[in-house]
Amino acid sequence: MIRLETILTPGRSLVNVPGGSKKRVLEQIGNLIGEQVPDMEAQEVFESLVAREKLGSTGFGNGIAIPHCRLKGCHTPISALLHLKSPVDFDAIDGEPVDLLFVLLVPEAATDAHLELLRQIAEMLDKKDIREKLRSAESNEALYKVVLDFQNGS
Repeated sequence: MIRLETILTPGRSLVNVPGGSKKRVLEQIGNLIGEQVPDMEAQEVFESLVAREKLGSTGFGNGIAIPHCRLKGCHTPISALLHLKSPVDFDAIDGEPVDLLFVLLVPEAATDAHLELLRQIAEMLDKKDIREKLRSAESNEALYKVVLDFQNGS
């Protein structure tokens, strides 16, 4: 089973990210992945996430979104975690603006293991205490540590 800490890094866990709009946030995710992951192209990540959102919003309530997509040139799942300075409208199912985003990029030939990752992320973010810890994290490291602690059952 793939664990979240193997696909998320402290460098891809960001607090105080300027929001603006859904499109702007997805663009920032693309830029972040492009900077952090050598083989990934920022524009390609951005366009793939936008295309996925057109199929239906990945905002699933409680101020959370899990933008995800399959990506050419992606060999192993990659994720990023962002806490926005101010929430943005994400067309979420409950109509609430989003301030926590857990991004998941998977290889084109996505498998059950990748669906399992999505399920793990959703399950973690479904817990109110975890959302509160993520929202109160004051540094990138603290944000990352919430995920680590959750995975390690503490």
